[in-house]
Amino acid sequence: MTATDEERPAPPRRARREPPRRRAAVTVLNTLVGLLLVAGAVAVQSLELSQAEMDAPITYVGAKDAAVDAGRFSVRVKKVSTARAVKSGGEVVPTEQVFLVIEAEATVPQKPVHLAPPTLLAADGKKFVATDKVDKTLTLANPWIQPGWWASGRFVFEVPPGALLGARAVFHLPIGGLYAEPLPPEAQVDLGIDTAIAKQLSSAPADVVDLDEKK
Repeated sequence: MTATDEERPAPPRRARREPPRRRAAVTVLNTLVGLLLVAGAVAVQSLELSQAEMDAPITYVGAKDAAVDAGRFSVRVKKVSTARAVKSGGEVVPTEQVFLVIEAEATVPQKPVHLAPPTLLAADGKKFVATDKVDKTLTLANPWIQPGWWASGRFVFEVPPGALLGARAVFHLPIGGLYAEPLPPEAQVDLGIDTAIAKQLSSAPADVVDLDEKK
């Protein structure tokens, strides 16, 4: 075999380049697929929320004398006081503990609502509901809260004196009906009861607070 008869190596094959438009289309497609996968994961995660998580409120925090905006309503605590008895519907009702009287006002941005009786949250985590010794019609839970107006009224709690220090009032809308609102709003207001004020409120309550008086 002569030198000219020897096999020569084949020339290297060049890779075919995809047209720019096709590469761009593939990139966009991959991006869309990724976004769809992420969206699907988020959707699945949201579907896995428990009923307790759906019922948990969104809490807006504030302090006494300041308006706390909870979105669907705003509330402002104006005064706190204590009494040994309350006059309700012409009847004087005593307590072996202490009545904590919260004077507050509320407004709404658009749709009229009722406020539910608030909850008193003590510093140790204990919760107290508004006393049933006071007719609801004599409290701020009775009137419609109207847009553009601040409605004022009182709420009354029957608590041990030890629950006053660091207490907060938690305001919310009534719960009930066929449709339960997910993530309902609530306003948590620090009542400003420090050690000195707690001592004064527990040691020198008023004899009677007349709830029949218009505020």
